[in-house]
Amino acid sequence: MTTTTAADSRTATDWVTLARSVGATLRAEVADRDRSGEINAAAFEQLRATGLSAALVPVEFGGGGATHAEMGAALRELGRHDPATAVAFAMHSHLVATQVWRHNHGQDATAVFGKVAAGAILVSTGASDWVGSNGRAVRVDGGYRVHARKAPASGCEVGTVLVTSFRWDDAPGGAQALHCAIPLAAPGVRIEKTWNTLGLRASGSHTVVLEDVFVPDAAISLARPADVWPPLLNVVIGAALPLVMAAYLGIADSAVELATGLVRGRTDAHVYQLAGEMMNAYTTAGDTIEAMFHGSANLTFANTDEYAARTLSRKTVAADKLIETVRLAIETVGGLGYSRTCALEMYYRDIHGGQFHPLPRAKQLQFTGRVALGQTPLG
Repeated sequence: MTTTTAADSRTATDWVTLARSVGATLRAEVADRDRSGEINAAAFEQLRATGLSAALVPVEFGGGGATHAEMGAALRELGRHDPATAVAFAMHSHLVATQVWRHNHGQDATAVFGKVAAGAILVSTGASDWVGSNGRAVRVDGGYRVHARKAPASGCEVGTVLVTSFRWDDAPGGAQALHCAIPLAAPGVRIEKTWNTLGLRASGSHTVVLEDVFVPDAAISLARPADVWPPLLNVVIGAALPLVMAAYLGIADSAVELATGLVRGRTDAHVYQLAGEMMNAYTTAGDTIEAMFHGSANLTFANTDEYAARTLSRKTVAADKLIETVRLAIETVGGLGYSRTCALEMYYRDIHGGQFHPLPRAKQLQFTGRVALGQTPLG
């Protein structure tokens, strides 16, 4: 599982093998958790224990030193076994990846690296906050009192730190978004179990409610104009979306494997046709996600609107082709694929989650179109 060479004194870890070992222990419960909607808390304990939760943290900060692509491969492998856990874990992983980008560009990420290396699971609210943020921050002595509802917050039941932002409408000079990290155990923080969805039911993407929570000035990592496109989001897009889509690619891996296994030996012309169409969609999705990691240059990519626009375009193409892959897997198999006794039914529901990560198709088209025509991403 681990090897060392004279050229590299650091320990090299086979992250995919670790993800496979964790995933294999989760498979037996996946169907039941899909029905119950209960997150697998024990899975996240395994992700901590194996070092996967800190894989992206540089070795010198106590982590595993995995590359961006290696983490993507691990998430893909986990997605093959347990889609909901893989997607929830991708939310933690993308926050760590953003900090690695900052570190690679000379910015201090020591505090976050230390928390993650010590076992913290980060919970993101970026999809609900986006540019303008939400909630309400009120200035008080030494910090802010905040009120908000943050949803979806994948993995919040097993998380330790909420990475979020709040809108401060009364800021001098105009509304600001205040970025911060808050312990999920802090007074005034609670979870409402609101996640009741078509797919990814066991991702624990519930609502985090903050009622009169005190956020000290020292916890504010960034204050920015609330309604202006922030360069920070270019970084998040480039760091996050390859990892997120890798988890969904793992779902497609399992769907293709299952479908081809079920029809192997059949000689119907239409089965060959459908299998060929499925493989075209699958290959396009895989190649597109691979290009996302290549463009990342291991989290050294340039912070530009153009890079974010290209990444978002690739995300839309990948999401569409992944959905098409699993749809064609069901069509290739036939009626059995439509039955809840067949895992393809769950994969089809789960794979649709990919389209809702930032940015959904219509918003992505406007973003990319504006940037292509020399405008800012937001109107």
